[in-house]
Amino acid sequence: MTFTRPPILVLTAVLCALLPLLTSCMPVEQIILDGDHVYKTDSVTRAPLITALNGEIIEGRYIVILKRTEGVLQRHLQTIGAMLPQFAEVSPIELPGLQGYVGNFPDNVIDALRSVDEVAFIEKDQVVHATATRGVGAVQHDAPWGLGRICHKEHPTGNESHTYVYYPDDGKGVTAYVVDTGINIEHVDFEGRAKWGATIPFNDEDIDGNGHGTHVAGTIAGAAYGVAKQAEVVAVKVLRSNGSGTMSDVVRGIEWVVKNHRNRTKEAHDGGSKKKVKSIGNMSLGGGMSRVLNMAVNAAYDAGVLFAVAAGNDNQDACDYSPASAEKPITVGATTKEDIRAWFSNWGKCTDIFAPGHQILSAWIGSNEATNTLSGTSMATPHVAGILAAFLSRPEFENLEPKDLKRLAIKAATQGLIIGIPEHTHTKNRLAFSLPPSEGDI
Repeated sequence: MTFTRPPILVLTAVLCALLPLLTSCMPVEQIILDGDHVYKTDSVTRAPLITALNGEIIEGRYIVILKRTEGVLQRHLQTIGAMLPQFAEVSPIELPGLQGYVGNFPDNVIDALRSVDEVAFIEKDQVVHATATRGVGAVQHDAPWGLGRICHKEHPTGNESHTYVYYPDDGKGVTAYVVDTGINIEHVDFEGRAKWGATIPFNDEDIDGNGHGTHVAGTIAGAAYGVAKQAEVVAVKVLRSNGSGTMSDVVRGIEWVVKNHRNRTKEAHDGGSKKKVKSIGNMSLGGGMSRVLNMAVNAAYDAGVLFAVAAGNDNQDACDYSPASAEKPITVGATTKEDIRAWFSNWGKCTDIFAPGHQILSAWIGSNEATNTLSGTSMATPHVAGILAAFLSRPEFENLEPKDLKRLAIKAATQGLIIGIPEHTHTKNRLAFSLPPSEGDI
């Protein structure tokens, strides 16, 4: 279905006369957010203006985040509607612990908003990209090597390298939200378990015009190419057909996921079910450091949805990127068939785990049987998302909260086998493993 655009609030004007009073004595200094989360500000009384040090900034477009008080969003918008010096369209954002809005504003309006008491900080919107590198298309009838690798503790050889051991019901009853370019939901590999959830970019189509999201979804839940072969995958389109989008659309995609998870929970409870509604998320995308995006994915975790997120493909410290640097999701780097850290994979203390991410075969677009082989941390991440879905579907783990589910995946991982981890970077040498430890070992 097409995402219903949030109510657009047209903000009209009375603040023209007040702008000089708000800004005349306040020097403007841009805030820089770097990988160490260090901020610069001109005054403790002014809301910080944050720019990603390594981001592709969208000029004139901002995300305004408000302080955490009850009813602050509607109250603020009503107040500001009488303050702005020109018409402006804004799209609200509402997540647990995160309220604000996105819009295009001139510099003098941003300067005025920084002096409004309800504003916590303002962040310049930026471009985000799918974290994959395109490879050569291939067709293969036995299990992709990535599946063969994650179910063996020792490095598999011969036929073992393409033998995937799993439980037939892995993923059953679990919804995996794929925040990406969309999904080719008619692909045979999904066996009817893929559906369209939301299209976030305004005026875009309910199709995957890129293929990246379909490939990711196939690794999570495909019958031939997936880890959790009974999971449902839901397309949350935030990137356009060129594989790029805006940070604010990604945040709104996460907002949709949280609301949908909550609606499913309410419907289940209203129907008399006492079982936990089981959801996980996958974001094989990234951009420069973003405080807003990190807060959003952390808010999803707090609401009951653990995301697997890509570490990034720049051979740099993942702590310099978002959502890779967020505290609460599980951040995934990539390895090759030889258990070597892929040369492109980011690393560092923010990288929680590694998984196969080089020359990965999965579903594709163009027909309902198409396949392609891609490389990237985008391909590693859905291996871990699939493991999360598989674990959550098992009776002994079905009531796990995100904190315990993340801990279980890390506990299950194979330690110390990966070659090429940069020294002195505090990178954990953990390779994803698809069979969990016993319940008592969590």
